[in-house]
Amino acid sequence: MRDGPEIRVMDIPFSKTRDGIIIEVKVAPRSSKVGIAGVMDNMLKVKLTAPPVDGAANDQLIELLAETYGVSKSNVTILRGETSKRKTVKITGVKM
Repeated sequence: MRDGPEIRVMDIPFSKTRDGIIIEVKVAPRSSKVGIAGVMDNMLKVKLTAPPVDGAANDQLIELLAETYGVSKSNVTILRGETSKRKTVKITGVKM
């Protein structure tokens, strides 16, 4: 599912929490490919093929981040920005 530059999970800016991490994400819905496009301004840039309709892009983002971090989709939660291109995401069960 991942395309784009090879980015290691450790290279992604994050804030540590008691049970996981919080990352800032900027999404580009309706892209031609799904994948991590890079890191810019301390935000993870993500391309999604899904449109921002009925939560489809959010679902695809959760799926991509779960795969990237090796956790289940239930461990990925959008804390802020559900209807915005800029999102704050919490990922639990990640050891950094």
